[in-house]
Amino acid sequence: MFVLDSHCDTPSQILRLRDLSVDNGHAQVDIPKMKKGGVDASFFALYTPASMAPDAACRKALELLSAVYDTVEANRNSLALALTPAQALANKEKGLISIFIGMENGAPIGKSLSLLRMFFRMGVRYMTLTHSADNEICDSCSPGTKRWHGLSPFGRKVVAEMNRLGMLIDVSHISDESFYDVLECSSRPVVATHSCCRALADHPRNMTDDMLRTLADNGGVIQINFYPVFLDGGFAGILKDSGIMERGEKIESEFIADPSDPAKRAAWYTVQDKLQSLPRPSYKRIADHIDHAVSIAGIDHVGIGSDFDGIEVTPDGMEDISCIGKIFDEMRNRGYSEEEIGKVAGGNFLRVLDEIVVNK
Repeated sequence: MFVLDSHCDTPSQILRLRDLSVDNGHAQVDIPKMKKGGVDASFFALYTPASMAPDAACRKALELLSAVYDTVEANRNSLALALTPAQALANKEKGLISIFIGMENGAPIGKSLSLLRMFFRMGVRYMTLTHSADNEICDSCSPGTKRWHGLSPFGRKVVAEMNRLGMLIDVSHISDESFYDVLECSSRPVVATHSCCRALADHPRNMTDDMLRTLADNGGVIQINFYPVFLDGGFAGILKDSGIMERGEKIESEFIADPSDPAKRAAWYTVQDKLQSLPRPSYKRIADHIDHAVSIAGIDHVGIGSDFDGIEVTPDGMEDISCIGKIFDEMRNRGYSEEEIGKVAGGNFLRVLDEIVVNK
């Protein structure tokens, strides 16, 4: 079985001075935890917030990309970059964990297909078209006025160019209108690298049953997100009523601005501890979303994309990536075969990635 997590925000944590070679407290991803969890590959996402202008986002994405390359080079006994499924499988044979690179938010390319091509040349193998606000490519699922009501004219060119390059289009975070535009325009399978099912948790970040069917008809996959708010609608109220996030935003911002300050780091860790003390949905809720997605889209179109290191709070029992095997144990308890579990664990995503690779 090949275990692949299609979305981790670990590059941002590397910039916050996390040493991936050691088992870090208050960390959701590092090398010891990945090894303990039996993880064979992870997509490290270059996340840029919607508040950044394109030029600033481009610089930030390059800083994150450089940090990934530096980290892999410094841990060559454990990690190796991968651009294709074949390389990832070869890395596993060598006892190495593969690091793929994705980009979360298309803002860094601005309105330049040349920049899109350059990020691809530098190893980026999927791009999440937008994040929490509309950009030059398409609309976000976040509430508010929609700028384009789907893909922009430039966004249609982006979809065509990503198809030509063999770069995966990630529809997580985009609006429903944008989703259907992408599926209409794309000649290749697309993916939702970290999304859940709206039927189980009514949130605009999640996918409706019709979207799941359409994604499957296109040949793509939905990778189930671990964020408790997307897993269980009731947790959103618990989180809001606690007020922890609102009080913690300033503390987190201060830590991000100066991660070398022990006091600021400790203050942020205290906020994380308070969040983890809330009554959280069980990790079994992840399996509920897998069950639902499989029932609608089919076993060949579902996987896992944790969103670890991008979520402040995790499901109960899924505190970090070392726990990921619990999902597969729960699937066994629910009657899934080893072949089916292997597809969800990483086989489906590898298949789609292999289908879109150009010049194998």
